[in-house]
Amino acid sequence: MSDSSPVPAAAPVLDVWCELQCPDCRSALDDLRALRARYGGRLELRLRHFPLEKHRHAFAAAQAAEEALEQGQGWPYVEAVLARVEELDRKGEAFLVEVARELGLDAEEFDTALIDGRHILIVDADQAEGKAIGVTGTPTYVVGGERLDGGKSQEGLRGRIEEIVDRLLAEKG
Repeated sequence: MSDSSPVPAAAPVLDVWCELQCPDCRSALDDLRALRARYGGRLELRLRHFPLEKHRHAFAAAQAAEEALEQGQGWPYVEAVLARVEELDRKGEAFLVEVARELGLDAEEFDTALIDGRHILIVDADQAEGKAIGVTGTPTYVVGGERLDGGKSQEGLRGRIEEIVDRLLAEKG
């Protein structure tokens, strides 16, 4: 017996390759907030990690973001850390735990996660996938099979992302 009711299709996904010690990623926050406001649940924003070697706390910050995600505050944590990149530069891992505490997250669990490395595999896998698809800097966006590099310039990127998402939603609709 077949059910004739339509099955809702999954929302389009915008992969955001990001690095939490990157000033360009901080600049991209306004675009991400605007996209969230415009599409709400019709677009899935997915944080992907691409820590750059030139930033010594980026790998730890990516792990901390995964812990925040596990505790239900992924994007708020990412935004809070990016807003204070200079502090992360100065204070390192202690700052990552401090931000968790400020957001009411389990700071002790953050500390433990950074020590035991429970999120390293996720960060490594994201980085490897990013390299495989040609990500070289952050932010880089992938939506509808198209890669958009925001590391060089973010000029016009939000408009391009909106064009792609609108097309994907129209095709779905």
